[in-house]
Amino acid sequence: MCAMSADLVHSALAAVEVLPGASNLLTAECIKDLRIDGDVIHLSLSLGMPVAGLRASLPALKAIGASAVELTIAADIVNNLGETTNPNLARVKNIIAVASGKGGVGKSTTAVNLAAALSTEGAKVGLLDADIYGPSLQLMLGVADGVRPGQHEGKFLLPVVAHGLKTMSMAYLVNDKTPMVWRGPMASGALQQMLSQTMWEELDYLVVDMPPGTGDIQLTLSQQVPVSGAVIVTTPQDIALLDAVKGVEMFQKVGVDVLGVVENMSYHQCTNCGNKDHLFGDGGGEKLAADYHVGMLGALPLQRTIRELTDAGVPAVVDDSASDIAQQYVSIARNTALGLWQKSIKPAQVNPTIEISDD
Repeated sequence: MCAMSADLVHSALAAVEVLPGASNLLTAECIKDLRIDGDVIHLSLSLGMPVAGLRASLPALKAIGASAVELTIAADIVNNLGETTNPNLARVKNIIAVASGKGGVGKSTTAVNLAAALSTEGAKVGLLDADIYGPSLQLMLGVADGVRPGQHEGKFLLPVVAHGLKTMSMAYLVNDKTPMVWRGPMASGALQQMLSQTMWEELDYLVVDMPPGTGDIQLTLSQQVPVSGAVIVTTPQDIALLDAVKGVEMFQKVGVDVLGVVENMSYHQCTNCGNKDHLFGDGGGEKLAADYHVGMLGALPLQRTIRELTDAGVPAVVDDSASDIAQQYVSIARNTALGLWQKSIKPAQVNPTIEISDD
């Protein structure tokens, strides 16, 4: 077989999207080494996001006549956090706030499955329950009642590990029947303590499940912690969208990038005929994303399985990673990670040098 040309390989690499509609393997500057040995391609990539899902994205290289593609992929997760005065956040690369304008739209379910999906993609992930008044992550992660975080030197908290995630929640610190009858400043202070006194260790992503609304806790996190980006969760219903707009506006006013929108309860699909019924409206999340020029990260159905797994303390991504709903959460996680990586990408000006050998 004749040796492949550099132009042919360049064209094949340009066909592999890294950032949908924006960057490919050439423009994303992720190629570290590229050699052609006869009809064998040696390709080394370094990406600023989890890499587990990329290996299946390179059929174009086989299509141009390569008998084999020797592929090495390394994840160099981009650090968007910058400098922080909190030593326990010094090894956290990204903080993702998952927020909603109102309660009951599936925000916490989204936060849990986003964190689990990032973990299955190969990232080191933490999950913070910032809903001081109504913490729910303990139940959603299946952590037994009475489990308390360990302590270090009597002043630092050690995260509770659940499903491979490093987690912290007010539910670990109080009785499950104890109401948090606190004014706003006390709740904000509790959040600051959990952030500053938890030993998060090395994390690629710290996902923060925010309380609904745009109150003291949201402002505390946004103004005092270098949040890398926010994910807005809504339903297609007009009343939910009205409040979601306020969430987007809040993050924009405090200088936090909105990575995109997740629409829950987007539709109900009949298990018998497969027909999709948009019970709460159609296209609301897409319109919100378009109005504010942010990404549409995903649209999830109203499905009994999601509720059953949530109540059982098992994220859908963990229960069956091959299921349709798990793959939708994985897609949301990839889009979120891509959005964070995109913030640091500078488009390549020239094609990478290809070394060609006929041996």
